[in-house]
Amino acid sequence: LCRKSPYRLFRSEKRRQIIMKEYLIVDGYNIIGAWPELQELKENNLEHARARLIEILAVHAALSKRKVIVVFDAYQVKKNNGSQEVIQGIEVIYTKENVTADMAIERLTAQIPKHEKVYVATSDRLQQETIWGKGAFRISAMELKREIDMTTQEHKPHYEPKVYVSNRLEDRIDPEVRRKLEMISRKS
Repeated sequence: LCRKSPYRLFRSEKRRQIIMKEYLIVDGYNIIGAWPELQELKENNLEHARARLIEILAVHAALSKRKVIVVFDAYQVKKNNGSQEVIQGIEVIYTKENVTADMAIERLTAQIPKHEKVYVATSDRLQQETIWGKGAFRISAMELKREIDMTTQEHKPHYEPKVYVSNRLEDRIDPEVRRKLEMISRKS
């Protein structure tokens, strides 16, 4: 987890305002297993399912202004040292050998300052209870899906491509009228 200033201060004439960050920590494989779209991709190619989840979360992070961290289990991979990288603005963590995503999520939740809002997306009931006990908010896989769909729908008018409409008169008039006008123009 990158540690920069946990909050930013903006000075105004009357007061200082603290802007809290919101974090969304996602149990990657749990979400892949719960969303039908990703489940289908996983059956064909796990890497594609991971990439699609990261893509979806990147859009959501940009629209929601949350810091998103996705954690993938690699605890059964022998001699794995784990890794951490940023992909499309999302912090992606692959756990090391003998470290589950649940363990990594608990550690991340504990590292974030108590005054910050932390949401953990997982449908693992035991994990939900554990992170709730640490002060984080829980979101089930389907609640996360609904939230992402709603956020995308709310912002859709702002990023839908605009259809080009020509400003030229000749492109806007009826073809038959244009043909007649061209004939008149040639006679003159």
